[in-house]
Amino acid sequence: MDILQDLKDRGLVNQITDEEGLKKHLEENSVTLYCGFDPTADSLHIGHLVPLLMLKRFQAAGHRPIALVGGGTGLIGDPSGRNTERQLNEETTVKAWSEGLKAQIANVLNTNENEKDVIAADNHEWLSSMTIIEFLRDIGKHFGVNYMLAKDSVESRIENGISFTEFSYMILQSLDFLNLYRDKGCTLQIGGSDQWGNITAGLELIRRTSEEGEEAKAFGLTVPLITKADGTKFGKTAGGAIWLDPEKTTPYEFYQFWINTDDRDVIKFTKYFTFLSKEEVAELEKEVETQPEKRVAQTRLAEEMTKLIHGEKALKQAQKISEALFSDDIKSLDGEEIEQGFKDVPSYALTENEKGLIDLLVDAKISSSKRQAREDIQNGAVYINDERQQDLKYVVDDQDKIDGKFTIIRRGKKKYFLIRHQ
Repeated sequence: MDILQDLKDRGLVNQITDEEGLKKHLEENSVTLYCGFDPTADSLHIGHLVPLLMLKRFQAAGHRPIALVGGGTGLIGDPSGRNTERQLNEETTVKAWSEGLKAQIANVLNTNENEKDVIAADNHEWLSSMTIIEFLRDIGKHFGVNYMLAKDSVESRIENGISFTEFSYMILQSLDFLNLYRDKGCTLQIGGSDQWGNITAGLELIRRTSEEGEEAKAFGLTVPLITKADGTKFGKTAGGAIWLDPEKTTPYEFYQFWINTDDRDVIKFTKYFTFLSKEEVAELEKEVETQPEKRVAQTRLAEEMTKLIHGEKALKQAQKISEALFSDDIKSLDGEEIEQGFKDVPSYALTENEKGLIDLLVDAKISSSKRQAREDIQNGAVYINDERQQDLKYVVDDQDKIDGKFTIIRRGKKKYFLIRHQ
């Protein structure tokens, strides 16, 4: 498999330090490569998926990935791609986040018999044990200030100011590459386009610290910045970021994010994120051109991504919720599925075993007054578990509970409310 050509075909190559050299290196060796992930939150989000899946692509091609969690660099903060200084987090917080990220990365890079094992690493291991004197004498002396100032990640911050803490980040990441090069035989670093300056600095450090006469054979590769056709930021919704943690973004929400991909983006994202063959992608592209209303490509993208990140069971659950909401069959869902499907709708805790519908509509702020509640019911605008209810004397009780816990009330076509029975 020509991994470099496959990446190019998918539009996943932004820059390479030595394309011909890397091509030959990959053809002749089982290459060890790495990508770093700093713990800036308690979960990865889908913005991390392209570099993470790049590791998996190399893994499938017979190379060995190192997933490096920045337990050390995460305490400092990367200035790349930012206009302002990052807020420093407590060491205990960063450590806890690091452990969470390691579990998520392992879940995506799970190996099978045809793939190389993943090497898990945390740069806190070597950065925390280095003294300030060692850092300045053995590493810092190889970095000219003018060289560092010329890097985009630093230059873009000079006007607004950059602390020495963030200014030193480039050196720390370079030290990561040097350590992995020496100890693990790692010869390739990959990352987002904003990491180009840090990657090339690491290559320069490897070259400068090599023994006289030793050929330093190491490379860097970056992936492009993901853009959306409508100009909005990829991975963001009205509700915030799309996380890989199912507690923060449910599998149903995750599935719906991909289902809602714009026709103009869906083929590009299918190339970026899935492992579908060139032929399969071409077929989906035909579907977008000839039958866009069927959203075949979006459905396949959502299926592939949900299964990859959350597993087959979660995919089936997300599909079931989607179908139930589309076909007005809410009663077919269980409590866990109700929680997922109606996570972001207004909710009301009902402590009584039974309650008149009019009073419930007012107390739950579904209708603004009893008069409005009566009008809503009489006009056929009120649905209980997707069944229209026009009886002014109707009482909500046990028969309306789904899984003994929930009742879904809809007012009009789209305004849902979740009643939680206490």
